[in-house]
Amino acid sequence: MAKAKTLLESWRDEAYSETTDKGTLQRLWTDYFEKEKDIYASLLADPDTEVKGSVKELAEKYGVELKIMTGFLDGINDSLVKPNPIEEMTEDTKVSLKFDKELLYKNMVAAGADWLYGLPQWDEIFTKERQKELYKEQKKSTTVVNEAKIYPNDPCPCGSGKKYKKCCGKNK
Repeated sequence: MAKAKTLLESWRDEAYSETTDKGTLQRLWTDYFEKEKDIYASLLADPDTEVKGSVKELAEKYGVELKIMTGFLDGINDSLVKPNPIEEMTEDTKVSLKFDKELLYKNMVAAGADWLYGLPQWDEIFTKERQKELYKEQKKSTTVVNEAKIYPNDPCPCGSGKKYKKCCGKNK
């Protein structure tokens, strides 16, 4: 007998399906993002209170379907103080939404979710300056910096005044 899918597997199969038509997927994600935004607005309005309950209880609390709450838990998990066991959770699994504020903000930036890191509730948590700092820290952490290429006829970076090919680049 085939093993029943976990909530997370069911969510991911539906949300990332390669066989579902684009219109259906677009409607699913539009609906999800709207509900996700509302849940975050509620959480950020009282960021120091730990919200706990079963997956089913939280879905009811926020007025969303179980699959939407599963997707939300999947999305917030990397920003939580203590990650939830999302891989094997059932509707009765007790979960916590206690998040690390800075990490959550940075993860929203990393995801390109401007509708989330732009929520007005952040203004009560961080100053505009701090939000800019966190934004820059996150963007900088994913930026690849390539060293400047030294060509044979460039001045040697050691400061000798010779061309690179006649100095430090001689044996390369």
